[in-house]
Amino acid sequence: MTLLRLLAGGAPASELGAVPDPGGEARELALRVRAAFDSRRRREAELTALVETARDLAALRDPSGILEAIVRRARTLLGTDVSYLTLYDPAAGDTFMRATDGSVSVEFQTVRLSLGDGLGGLVASTHKPYWSADYLHDQRFQHTGTIDSAVGDEGLVSICGTPLVVEDEFVGVLFAANRSPRPFSPDQVALLGSLAALAAVSIVQTRTAEEVRRHTAGVERAAAAHDRFAELVLAGGGVDDITKALGDLLGGWVVLLGSEGECLSTHGDAPVDDPRTGGVATSPAVSMTLSSGRLAHDPRGDQWAIGVKAPQTPLGALVLGGVCVLDDADRRTVERAAVVTALVLLFERTAAEAEQRVRTDLVADLVSGRGDPQSLAARARTEGVDPAARHAVLVADADADVPRRTLLLAAHAAAGPGSVVGEHDGRVVALVPSLDVQQAAVELARRLTRLGRVSVGAAGPVALTGDVPPVWAEAVRTVQAMGSLGLAGQGASAAHLGFAGLVVGSAPDVDGYVHAHLGPLLDYDARRGSELVKTLQAYFDAGGSPRHAATELHVHVNTVSQRLERISALLGPRWQHPDTALELQLALRLRRLSAGASPATSRPRPQ
Repeated sequence: MTLLRLLAGGAPASELGAVPDPGGEARELALRVRAAFDSRRRREAELTALVETARDLAALRDPSGILEAIVRRARTLLGTDVSYLTLYDPAAGDTFMRATDGSVSVEFQTVRLSLGDGLGGLVASTHKPYWSADYLHDQRFQHTGTIDSAVGDEGLVSICGTPLVVEDEFVGVLFAANRSPRPFSPDQVALLGSLAALAAVSIVQTRTAEEVRRHTAGVERAAAAHDRFAELVLAGGGVDDITKALGDLLGGWVVLLGSEGECLSTHGDAPVDDPRTGGVATSPAVSMTLSSGRLAHDPRGDQWAIGVKAPQTPLGALVLGGVCVLDDADRRTVERAAVVTALVLLFERTAAEAEQRVRTDLVADLVSGRGDPQSLAARARTEGVDPAARHAVLVADADADVPRRTLLLAAHAAAGPGSVVGEHDGRVVALVPSLDVQQAAVELARRLTRLGRVSVGAAGPVALTGDVPPVWAEAVRTVQAMGSLGLAGQGASAAHLGFAGLVVGSAPDVDGYVHAHLGPLLDYDARRGSELVKTLQAYFDAGGSPRHAATELHVHVNTVSQRLERISALLGPRWQHPDTALELQLALRLRRLSAGASPATSRPRPQ
């Protein structure tokens, strides 16, 4: 009865063991009942603690706070020196330390465990719990220098680890450890496993909730981006507004490339080194998107690119830089930006083509002489052109691989204010206000060099109310002659083509040609009363022989040599080069024809 009264009063096992019992059987039964009561009470306490843990974890939303609560509760429930948790890294294929409680070693807090290495690595690879009363001397595990060093630095001896698994998904490992050789009982291992199960579910739920939150935020962000792009289009915004909006939404810089690789718009600190955008137009991301038709990423340059296109018509590419990662919502934002950009470019192209048709009709009527002069003048003024001003008539001709439409649009952009550019007879024509037609041709050719070799023939100047057709015809003949003369890719007028200009020009300037080549000699003869021009004529007539020229001129050969030296000083050392010599001989013949005189009409006069 004494033993029963003590049991009913909750006496500890020590009191029960002190009760005299001659046979010992009653006392043994009482101790077993006491142990069963203690085990049940302990289990109830553990279950209560697990319920409280589940409630606490359910109330937490911060992932870091959940992990810290898990390791703190594990250490408390098992009464260990240290508790810690590692998470699985699918990308690296290992686990890394994520949360600790009771740890003092920095090395231990930053260690990573490959699958299969150490106790934790074995738990991770098998998804089963393992424990050891003396880990560093337990040969069941695959020891590594890194893990053993971290465990030794923390001073751990006995370790128990159990996996965090939810529906066959491995999440991580939960550990409890002591700094003394204390074995773990099956009840402790089971308790740690129960806590790990709660922790795994909580981690997965929190991660899922975070993914849902991010997805919802991404959808809202993408919808807001779509609304912003739509508002830009409805408000009549252009490509500059789109690139700015995309840069503001996602950060980084933005470049819009045209179908020829030219830069149409930029926002932010874009690496645009030249008109063709340097490395951006030829970046791997641009090449990939143009070939695949999808959003492409170049991780080396942190560049994203997507093609901008209409049905069957590539319009260019949109490039986003300085952004390492784009989530699904951000990618949809880039794709929407590309669609809206294509829409705006189509609007602009349609409007530009309509305007260009008007300009082309005007140019065609002006250079062909069709239409009423007053009507033509009114149409010119509508296009911002002064019909009374004198204009250089320029005809541009590019290599065969340059589309004429590209040349036309580029010439329109390069011609400058007060100009009008169009097409006539399959040629690109620019009417540019200028009195210096040669300079106008050179400047237009220079501005079009990004397209390749572009030759520009010039004629005029002429008022648009005047007789334009013959001037246009001269410009065409000039640009045709430039290819034969090796002047492709330059700008020139007939007057600057040398003797060829006398052929292609509508009104050859013979006196100007003669003076351009013989002017220094003519001026010298006029001032000094010398005969350098006659000496040059005799020298060419004599086949380049100073002796025969001296005979023809009735002077000493030394005199001819001195005069030739003077000619070299005035004309430059290349005057005897075949091309220059040909120009000089033609100038001499034209001078003689213009003067109506022959070489024998006057006698040479000694100098």
